[in-house]
This record gives sequence, structure tokens and C-alpha cells, in this order.
Amino acid sequence: MQLCKVQLANGQVRIGAVSEGHVRFLDLEDYVGMQSLSDILFSDDPATVAHGLLDDSSRNVPLGDVIVLPPVDRQEIWAAGVTYKRSQEARERESAGAGRFYDLVYAAARPELFFKATASRVVGSGDRVRIRRDSKWSVPEPELALMLSPRMDIVGYTIGNDMSARDIEGENPLYLPQAKIYDGSCALGPVVTLADSMPPLSEVTIRLAIERGGRRVFEGSTSLASMNRTCQDLAGWLGRENSFPHGAVLLTGTGIVPPDDFSLLDGDHIAIDVSGIGRLVNWVEQRAAP
Repeated sequence: MQLCKVQLANGQVRIGAVSEGHVRFLDLEDYVGMQSLSDILFSDDPATVAHGLLDDSSRNVPLGDVIVLPPVDRQEIWAAGVTYKRSQEARERESAGAGRFYDLVYAAARPELFFKATASRVVGSGDRVRIRRDSKWSVPEPELALMLSPRMDIVGYTIGNDMSARDIEGENPLYLPQAKIYDGSCALGPVVTLADSMPPLSEVTIRLAIERGGRRVFEGSTSLASMNRTCQDLAGWLGRENSFPHGAVLLTGTGIVPPDDFSLLDGDHIAIDVSGIGRLVNWVEQRAAP
């Protein structure tokens, strides 16, 4: 089962169940304790709860006819780094004298985890992600994202784009927050696939395509089987000595890295496909200097 959060033409925000490209809305008005997508996801049985909330009076609406919002409410968004060999190699090349540290974290028991975004900084599918004005080398990082309950259980999966300024991080690893955290630096969506509906993770593939002026300028793919860590392990480390009363979203790292001479430009189109979830699409924006 897949769930989504959408905005209608009148501005109303609705939660829906998605099937074959159509949305069937849920009726939350009279259900005590179920007021948001998170309430459903964090329930003991999200699929059963969602089925019970289906609005019999509403018609199915094509997903393309509504604004798809990022499937988050008040969760913090975190990310894991260097979970694929390809990512380790790229980080070593971009870093000025600090490549050894990325080699060590790839093989270490403790993963690299960092704060990525507040919910208000996240954009949904069809919206614009941003590249920093002070970066000359920015790339998307297509990733599987874990939807985590306050108990740190994996209740679902969505697609994430961890936008990154590689030149800023490469200059000094201590600049990682500036390379990773800024308005529009994270996209999530378009739907959440409930944990029980996801195919075996070892069979899940991730594909990235970037177009510029209608021409494809980069494409790549990877498999979750190439991850050096398990999703459960990453979630377990995130929950150590930390609490998330509103739940969390954890991006699990990227195994697709464009060549070193490639950088995103204003107007580029990014499409990320993850089997079992769907496609996250975004346009790239670089704001003009104030």
C-alpha cells in the first residue's frame, strides 16, 4: 500500500492512498487520534488504519491532477554518508587532504550520520530543489529514505534527493553542514510505500536521469544490494542516545555519483526512480544574487 500527502486546487491538504497512478482520499475528520499522515504511519497497523479511513464519497483522482507535497509533517530529516563504495571513492577524490577519513568511516562499525533538514526545508515531487549561489560543483544524490516512527521502527519508504555542494564539503569536511543544509536542499516523495508492501530491499534498484534543455546529460543506476550497511543498522545508530517524538526520515546514502566534471545548472530536470516506490522529479533552481 502507498500513501501520499497532496494539496487540492482549493488549497486543502488531504491524505490519500495511491493505486495505479490515482489517489483515493482518506477521511480523517471523525477519527480520533488520526489527523495526519504521520498518525497513520505511526499506528500499530498503518495499512488496516488507512483502509478503514478510505472516503467512500470521494472519487479517484489522477495523481497528476494534484500538487504532491513531501510526505512529512514534523519529522527531522537525517542522512547517512559513505554507505556505498562509489560514494566513498567520490568523497575521497573531492576532499582536500581528508580522503583517509572517508575510507575509515566506510569500513567502521559506526556510520556517518548527519542532520539534513527540517520538514519546512523539504520540497516535494514536481517542486524545485536548489543549488547554492556560492557553489560551483553541486550534484543530486538519489537515495532510499526510511520513514521512522518515534520508536525508530521502519514503517515505510520513500525517495530522497540529498542535494550536495561537493566543492564546499571537499574544501573542508567541517563545512559539511553548509554543503548539505540549506533551503530546498532536500526533496522527498512522491509517496510512502508501507514497509509490508516494499519488495525485498536486495532487489530494489535506484535510477537517476538528469536532463538539460531536453537533452539527457547524465544517467546512472545502482542497487540496494550494493549498500555496505543495512537499513535496520542505520536506523539503530540514529536512535542511539537520541529521541524523535515526531519520528524521523533517514536518507540511506547514494551509490550514484556523476563524473567530477559535472555540475547541476539552473533549469536542469532531475528524475529519480526507485523500484517499489515510483519516481521523484524536480527542477533545479539557483536563485539570483540579492
